Amino acid sequence: MRKQESVRSEIDLLIKNGIVYDGTGKEPFEADIGVAGDKIALIDKNSKFKIQNSKKFIDAKGLAVVPGFIDTHAHSEFILLADPRAEGKISQGITTEINGNCGLSAAPLYGEALEHREKDLAELGIKERWSTFEEYFRILEGREIALNFVTLAGHGNIRASVIGYKDKKPTASELKKMQALLQKTIDAGAIGLSTGLIYPPGIYSDTEELIELCKALSQKSGTSIFKLIYTSHMRSEGKNLIESINEIIRIAKEANIKVHISHIKTSGKENWDKIDEATSLINSARKRGVKITCDRYSYTASSTDLDTILPSWTYEGGAEEELRRLKSSEVLEKIKKEIQHGHPDNDYWTKVRVSSVSSQKNKWMEGKTLSYISRKINKSAVDALFKILIEEKLRAGAIFSTMSEDNLRRFLSLPYAMIGSDSSARSMSGITYDGKPHPRGFGSFPRFLGKYVRDERLMSMSEAIYKITMLPAKIFGIQKRGIIKKGAFADIVVFDPARIIDRATFDKPFLKSEGIHYVVINGTPVVWKGKFTGAAGGKILRSQGYY
Repeated sequence: MRKQESVRSEIDLLIKNGIVYDGTGKEPFEADIGVAGDKIALIDKNSKFKIQNSKKFIDAKGLAVVPGFIDTHAHSEFILLADPRAEGKISQGITTEINGNCGLSAAPLYGEALEHREKDLAELGIKERWSTFEEYFRILEGREIALNFVTLAGHGNIRASVIGYKDKKPTASELKKMQALLQKTIDAGAIGLSTGLIYPPGIYSDTEELIELCKALSQKSGTSIFKLIYTSHMRSEGKNLIESINEIIRIAKEANIKVHISHIKTSGKENWDKIDEATSLINSARKRGVKITCDRYSYTASSTDLDTILPSWTYEGGAEEELRRLKSSEVLEKIKKEIQHGHPDNDYWTKVRVSSVSSQKNKWMEGKTLSYISRKINKSAVDALFKILIEEKLRAGAIFSTMSEDNLRRFLSLPYAMIGSDSSARSMSGITYDGKPHPRGFGSFPRFLGKYVRDERLMSMSEAIYKITMLPAKIFGIQKRGIIKKGAFADIVVFDPARIIDRATFDKPFLKSEGIHYVVINGTPVVWKGKFTGAAGGKILRSQGYY
């Protein structure tokens, strides 16, 4: 009894009277939660522990107390170096991000891979340079980040470091170098491999190359206590969606690796009816023992680089070659014909909104559709696209509204689907407060819980919490997180189930969500009574060092 009282007397933070959803999917229960240091030290269902015996106190009466949310699809590897506050993420209850998605990670950065990132780093004011994850992690640790950082190794980084941006099949020697580089990233702490198969240089890889890399990943998994993962922004999310799902299933089977589809969708109205075949394929593979999961953000609009509208062959050789093609009248005519063939309906251009540009003279375009911009500058939509890409030197982002609301609900309801914001960790001031980015950077998780769970009742709150806490922790091998349990790390969110909702919009993307009162990361309160504390509670979680 004395030992139990001694442990209780060391409580740093006491959360009393809350309704606890522990992350397992079980029914909630009333309990007090005690935090000591960076871990949960007490779960008291009888409310016997005294308030005065804790250093800090939260009265959570009428509020949900849940594990911190895990964002399965983030892109914060560079932006956290510029501003480690991550206000857009922590304000929506995200305590852990999985980065390095879509084939792009912080490392490795050698040769053309580093050259390709120079403009990103310069724009964010990042002066340090690095080649390896070990070097990057040392720099990131010095920033004192607000939330936990997990990363995959980007296939694009690895391929560009070895081969560059050439459209070619790797030689046997080059493939061995790529495998060795991948293994080195895993040794440094990456949790798996990601691909971005619509972006250069990933777009130039064939299935066999990916299988051989994943075999190396699978062999690495076999010698470890954790299992590595292969995640993919697939080759197509529209016209060739079914073929792309078949490819990732084939990789899973032949490489004996667990796989994950990034931001699953049916893009383009003409492809909406493919959802039945897509989900049937995945469900059938799972029944046959294929370990396959997916994530999705809670919006019907996507966001990526504006130049993804161009034919894939225009990317070969890197940005300079792409720009050269856009400035050649002969080549430009060929590009125009292909784009018009792919998007013959003028209505398409009303659904493409410019989210960011780098020049001041074109700032007025941010938040405007290509249809609107084309009218303003008295050009066709395709010519307006070319003008923007040339003037911005390709550094322009866009939002594409091409998805079905009904299909979104079906994807969110899949028992193996998780939530990924597909965004970077921006803040409400400073260098990252720029442009008109997708509102998912501030609203993904509150929108899921408020609109789709509470209001539309797609699932129970217990199931929803499981999908954004314990399930991603399990799939991505994140130990002692995603659960309210004694001895687990104290990543905790306290929110009002009746009020939680997103407020960020496409016109005002930096608005903080409502209903989240407290966010605790590794025992450190980073949001208190709805306001940022300025504290940095985050850690780098390496594949072999989560404890």
